[in-house]
Amino acid sequence: MERSKTEKSMRWALVGASTIAAQYMIPAIRAQQDARILRVVSGSAERGRTYAAEHGIAASGTDLAEALSDPAVDAVYISTTNEKHLAQAMAAIEAGKHVICEKPLAISVADAVTMVRAAQLAGLVFATNHHLRCSGSHRAIRALIGSGRIGRLLSLRLFHAVHLPAHLQGWRITSAEAGGGVIPDITVHDADVVRFLTGEDPETVVAQTGVSGMGQGVEDSAMSAWSMPSGAMVMTHESFTHPFAGSGLEVHGTEGSIFARGVMTQNPVGEVELVTASGREAVPYDTYDMYEKGVAEFTAAVHGEGRPAASGRDGVKSLAVALTVREAARTGVRQNVNYGGIQ
Repeated sequence: MERSKTEKSMRWALVGASTIAAQYMIPAIRAQQDARILRVVSGSAERGRTYAAEHGIAASGTDLAEALSDPAVDAVYISTTNEKHLAQAMAAIEAGKHVICEKPLAISVADAVTMVRAAQLAGLVFATNHHLRCSGSHRAIRALIGSGRIGRLLSLRLFHAVHLPAHLQGWRITSAEAGGGVIPDITVHDADVVRFLTGEDPETVVAQTGVSGMGQGVEDSAMSAWSMPSGAMVMTHESFTHPFAGSGLEVHGTEGSIFARGVMTQNPVGEVELVTASGREAVPYDTYDMYEKGVAEFTAAVHGEGRPAASGRDGVKSLAVALTVREAARTGVRQNVNYGGIQ
């Protein structure tokens, strides 16, 4: 029986039998009212069958076109390796499916722009799975900045140096062709966080990268400094090799500072503190599941209510900053960020 066009339901296909889907996105999708996952597409038929059985998904296969031809599928979630995103997203768009794509959207800014513009022309919702802008802690920090509690923004410092677990290493530390390296994996997150918190797009970048014990053909550590249109400065540090560094961010203004520790994560944890002339105060924030929030906002956007937490445009811009960090490190020269014509 065909579903009513006005019914607020979503039927999904997963493109990629991934760890992030298993740990976060499958539960987030199923937490939505009247949402079902119908299919999973994997590069390996055996892995697809095993994954589908483990997660209670009815159908699996290796043929993306077959999955996309299913009229019951409304949306796809893409979580394959980065070099596959362009072709898979374009196929989904051509099939009339709404898309959530993992970051980074593509290997190049031009490819990411192609995806986003195609979805726009097709009238489809296209989102980037930048989960941190769905975090209660980050939204509380943005609200503090927007309310003027810290005065005029002067600078931000983001430290996102972790130790990449063995089960996530693989192509991330060995394959530039697949989009490996700490810059497309973590710097892209920091770029989105900075844009989300400030409402500004970084203009220029200076950077340095290194291989500090894990990367094989790709960088595993990066440090960079960015200039912002307002005159604020940004400093970031990302790494795969720091087991005890912790993560967090600082936001400094003329009237106060925000210190957030342990908030650059996939779970709603960490502490946020506001420091002003009046003293120190803990900042409360909502501790909901940020992936559920992201899927909920995407679903609402599909039904004409609001916009996804991170749009395709946001994905293009975070990728543009990250790739500029890599180019600045490669050349040793300050680089202007080219957003590929996306405003």
